[in-house]
Parts: sequence; C-alpha cells; structure tokens
Amino acid sequence: MMHIDEFDYAMRLRGWALFEGVVDPDLVPRLKTDIQAKQEECRGYQVRNGIAANMEGTAHHVIGSGNSLDEFLTRLYLDPCIRQYFDGPYILNSFGAAINQPAGAGSYVHNVHRDVRTYSHPFRLLLNMLVMLDDFTVGNGATRVLSGSHQIREKPSDDFFHSNAVPLTGKAGSIVLFDSNLWHAAGHNTTDKIRAGLTLTFSRPFFKQQMDYPRFLGQQYAASLSAEMLQLLGYNSRVASSYDEWYQPPEKRMYKPGQG
Repeated sequence: MMHIDEFDYAMRLRGWALFEGVVDPDLVPRLKTDIQAKQEECRGYQVRNGIAANMEGTAHHVIGSGNSLDEFLTRLYLDPCIRQYFDGPYILNSFGAAINQPAGAGSYVHNVHRDVRTYSHPFRLLLNMLVMLDDFTVGNGATRVLSGSHQIREKPSDDFFHSNAVPLTGKAGSIVLFDSNLWHAAGHNTTDKIRAGLTLTFSRPFFKQQMDYPRFLGQQYAASLSAEMLQLLGYNSRVASSYDEWYQPPEKRMYKPGQG
C-alpha cells in the first residue's frame, strides 16, 4: 500500500494516485452483477424522463438496495488517505457506476470534463474515487487524465488533452483517487466486452451532496448504520428545516459539531 506521504505528494504534483489490489476479490464480481441491475433500473428513469441520450451505461446514486454496493461503502477503502486529503472529516457526495460499452457506444463521460464546476484549487473541496471492476486497459477505454491539470483553471483543448493525457490502467480491484479539479475523460472501448467501474466523489461535510442521501435513504435505513457510515452518508451534516430541529442541544442537532 502506498505510504500516506507518497499519496500526498502524488496528489499535489500530478493530481492522482493509483492503489493496486485494494478491493477484496470476493466483492468484485458481486459489484459487477449489482451495478448492471442498477444500470437497468436507472435506465428506466432516464428513458421515462427523456434524458436517455448520451447516458448509455451510467447509473447514479446506487446505494440503498442492501447489496454489495452498500457493503462496499462500509469497508471504507482508503479512508486514511481520504482523511489526509481533506485534513479532517468528509462525506459521500455521489456514488455512481459506469459500464463502458463496446463497439463505439458512448455517453457524456467520454467528454473532457472535471467533476467540480467551481475551480477550487488549492482548496480541497471534492475528491474522486474510481474503482476498477474489470482490468482497465487502453483497448477497453481506461479513463484518461491530464496529469497536473488540477492546477489549471481553464479547460484544455480536446487536441491538447488527447495528445498529453495518460490512461489509468490497472487490474480489477484497483482504486484511483484523483483531485476533482483534474481534467479527465473515459476512453472509448474498442473491444467486444464491457468495462465496468464505480465512480464516487467525496467532499467536505458542508458541501451540498448531489443526492440528499439522508432523505433518500431515510431514518429506518440509518437505524442500522455504524457511526462511520452515518458520518459518510451525511447524517451528521444535515440542515434543519424547522425551529424545533434548530433549537436543540449539540448532541441532537442536525449538523453535528466537528464537521468543519
């Protein structure tokens, strides 16, 4: 495992760090099965609401079904590094999955983009986690990143990006953490097989989540969660919606002490 000082240096210099063989081998095939089911579920919403174009193979907010995806979060992979990155507590901002389809099928993830819309460098606001559920190769469209571009406000031209970006290749079970200011894009899959991965983002607790996970999952779901999971899912950084919720002693407040 990469030493935390090495991780910090890599994040400052190039904006990303690869950790090989992180995810338990027994979990990887179950995750692949469960994200395909989630992708089909999300596809129904995409089609029904008229936004299916350019979203092929994507699924968003894949937690809450009580399957391997929930289990993945409970294992808190690379928690020390994520804490080091934020220099304190953090929460889940989004939890998605991407199935890179073969033979030219594409989605918005192939566009050069960054995942934080407000350029925040050097303040560390958001962090991406990419989890490889298949071997990521150049042929099957490994995610490409422009190393060091987390230090650049302006979007590079597509020509410059594709001439200088590097593919994040690795074995199934590997994880990449990268600064959300980093310009990146999914590669195109030229093989005849899918390439699956998880795409997560983490943020400081005060940053608004893409999905209101405490409200999405509910209090019944929260009843069985560990203290670590309550923190991760944002139950400790909720916003009061009434005077009664606001005027509470510290231990009962919606936004707990120590969240930053």
